[in-house]
Amino acid sequence: MSGSRDGRLPAIGFVRTARTELERTPVQAAANRGEEGVLEIEEEYAEGLAGLAGFDYAWLLSWLDRPDRPSAELTQVPYLLRRERRRMGIFATRGPRRVNPIGLSLVRLLEVSGRTVRFAGVDLLDGTPILDLKPYVTKFDRPPGEPRCGWFDGVAVPEGVTPEDLA
Repeated sequence: MSGSRDGRLPAIGFVRTARTELERTPVQAAANRGEEGVLEIEEEYAEGLAGLAGFDYAWLLSWLDRPDRPSAELTQVPYLLRRERRRMGIFATRGPRRVNPIGLSLVRLLEVSGRTVRFAGVDLLDGTPILDLKPYVTKFDRPPGEPRCGWFDGVAVPEGVTPEDLA
């Protein structure tokens, strides 16, 4: 089940969370820092967890296999702009309706044991396939200064906010 030349990406594992409905799942891991989940790594990739316990945070790259629409429009109303009905280009959003529905979650690592990674910062549905797991490295991941964040700079994101809350 290693990487393929045919373009298919293997799942290295799956997350286990209490979330089962997209509309009731927090919009970003940073907006739900307290809720815990578990990443179950497939046996053939378990050795790849060596050394991960020394990190506080990691990036989860997921395949958002249950979007609310099967295909992505190039402009859409992001969850955080639902009330305004303001459209943005898909590449200026972080929503799940994408050309390639790859999710990016920065999670806090709580425990690495055997084939499991317990984490905090749930923004994924139970059973979501994980494509990759990469440690957060401050020297590489945090840019200097105060980077501009486009329309996100003008939007409040309350803790635990879900798409349903924004309807």
